[in-house]
Amino acid sequence: MKSRWLRLTVLAFALAGAGAFLTLTGARPLPPSEPVPVALTAPPAVPPPIARTAPATVLVELETVEVRGRLADDAEYRFWTFDGSVPGPFIRVRVGDTIELQLTNRADSEFPHSIDLHAVTGPGGGAVATQVGPGQTGGFTWKALNPGLYVYHCATPHIGAHVANGMYGLILVEPEGGLPSVDREYYVMQGEFYTMAGAGALRLFSYEKARAEQPDYVVFNGRVGTLEGERALQAKVGETVRLYVGNGGPNLVSSFHVIGEVFDAVYPEGAVGSGPQRNVQTTLIPAGGAAIVEFRVEVPGTYRLVDHSIFRAVEKGAMAELVVTGPDAPGIFAPRP
Repeated sequence: MKSRWLRLTVLAFALAGAGAFLTLTGARPLPPSEPVPVALTAPPAVPPPIARTAPATVLVELETVEVRGRLADDAEYRFWTFDGSVPGPFIRVRVGDTIELQLTNRADSEFPHSIDLHAVTGPGGGAVATQVGPGQTGGFTWKALNPGLYVYHCATPHIGAHVANGMYGLILVEPEGGLPSVDREYYVMQGEFYTMAGAGALRLFSYEKARAEQPDYVVFNGRVGTLEGERALQAKVGETVRLYVGNGGPNLVSSFHVIGEVFDAVYPEGAVGSGPQRNVQTTLIPAGGAAIVEFRVEVPGTYRLVDHSIFRAVEKGAMAELVVTGPDAPGIFAPRP
């Protein structure tokens, strides 16, 4: 299996051109500087809003890690990740910030990796500057020109395979003055896994299923059931919840919906800068795209987050839970005795 992957990787690099090899072998660390480190959070946590009122030079440090973990109760998988989680950490910066990004590929990795941030204005979104082999570090500096919620992902050939193995995440570029205040913020990202049987519980990546766009699993935050039960999202009656929702893909469009809620505000495709849409039932999130949704929870209970392409939720894992606690609201919802 490993030899097949190596052949695929070599072929993809050849198709991409010799420049990919040059950037891989020529990757180098960022020059010394004194930027402010950015605090990163693993999903579903989100860093606090930025208190600064002016742009700054900040440092984002990421590590690519290949790790075996749980995909479902009866299945394990060797994920390719940023910082060891699927999705990768949530990055929060401010419009006008100058970001020094440094990417290290851990020495025990088998494959080269990179990063393309959709928020970046520059060749390949940074991918050209960060093609790094095991044990290497690369980086680049960029200025955040456009506020919004953006996807980042690995862009090393075969790009689709790197994304399908879990290499994606979200970066928020706050507008001047930030977003409106809410009580709770969470980070949720959908992705697909295309698998075939390996040894024991291990599932291996299936290139054939990925090419045919026939996933075995469609999940939130990298695992079936990872946001259910004891790991469910939490809120209290009367609070406003903001969800930063991404779709790593690599292939499917998400029909994101919270059963039992109406979105008070939606920033479609992560666009910030104009007024949000109001009173939305379901929002489409394309592969490689994102959305910001907000709603006030007024009735206690368990609310299910789903991809409303409903077989994906019921049969393939695209489901999570938000548990709301607090007093009943019979004026809004009351079961009949």
